[in-house]
Amino acid sequence: MNIAVLIFIGVIVLLISLSFYTVTQGTIAVITLFGKYRRNAHPGLRIRIPIIEQIHKRISIQNQSIEMEFQAVTVDQANVYFKSMLLYSVMNEDEETIKKVAFKFISNKDLMQALIRTIEGSIRSYVASQKQSEILGLRHELVENVKEQIDHTLEEWGYHLLDLQINDITFDSAIIESMSRVVASNNLKAAAENEGQALLITKTKAAEAEGNAIKIAAQAEKEAAMLRGQGVALFRQEVAKGMSEAAAEMKQANLDTNVILFSMWTEAIKNFAEYGKGNTIFLDGSAEGMQKTLRQIQAMMSEDMQQKK
Repeated sequence: MNIAVLIFIGVIVLLISLSFYTVTQGTIAVITLFGKYRRNAHPGLRIRIPIIEQIHKRISIQNQSIEMEFQAVTVDQANVYFKSMLLYSVMNEDEETIKKVAFKFISNKDLMQALIRTIEGSIRSYVASQKQSEILGLRHELVENVKEQIDHTLEEWGYHLLDLQINDITFDSAIIESMSRVVASNNLKAAAENEGQALLITKTKAAEAEGNAIKIAAQAEKEAAMLRGQGVALFRQEVAKGMSEAAAEMKQANLDTNVILFSMWTEAIKNFAEYGKGNTIFLDGSAEGMQKTLRQIQAMMSEDMQQKK
C-alpha cells in the first residue's frame, strides 16, 4: 500500500514538473496538441498540459545573419564571384507570422537552403543582364534589386530582409589583369593630357610674358625717343639762341661772324676725338672741306631762323 502511494505521489510530482517550462528572452515557443497547433508561448515561466501538449519549436525573433559565396556570369560571359552577408529576422510576433515560421519548413536547414538559393538566383539573374565592366559600379543597384525581389518571398515565409551587403566582388585572374592594364593605360593617358595642358599653359604664359616685355620695352623706347627728341629740340633752341646772341655781339664789335662757325667746326672735331670710343670717322680736313662744311652750317642756321620768323 505504501509503495502504491509513493508511486502515485511520484507520478503526480513528475506530471507537475512536466507542466512547467520556461521560454528564454528573444524566443517564442510554439505549442501543439497531439501534433496540431495550439498556441504561442512568450518568454517567461509557462504551464502546459504534460504529455498532451508538446513544444513543437522555439522560434528566435532576434536578428540572424548568414554568409554566402557564389558565382554568376555576365552578359559578356565573364565569371563574377560574390561574397555577401544577409541579415534577416522574423517579421513580427503576430500569431499568423509565428505559425508561418514554425510550419513552412521542416527544419532550419531547409529554410537556409531555400533562402540562399533564392538570393543567388536573384543576383545571377541581375548579373546576367549586365556587362563585366559595369558590375563594380552597380553594387548599390544590385542590392536594391535583390531586396525588392526577395522581400515579398520572405514575407510569405514569415521573415523580413533587414540588409544585404555585397562584401566582395572578384573576377577571373585574366579579367583582373586586363582591367589593371586598362586602368594603367587610362592613368597614363590622363597624365599625358595633364602634362600637355601644363606645357601649353607654361608656353602660353611665357609668350604672354614675352609679349608684355616687348610691349613695355617698346613703350619705354617710345618715351625715350620722345625725350631724346625733346632734348635735341631744346639743345638746338639753346644753340640757336646762344649763336644768335654771339653773332649780335660780334656784329656790334665789328667782328667777322665766321669766327663762330670756325669755333663750331673745331669743337665738333674735338668732340669726335673725345667721345668716338675708338670708332673711325673720316673728315675732310682741307680748307675747301672746312669751307664746304661751314657753308652747310650757315644754310642750316638760315633755315632755322626763317622758320622761327
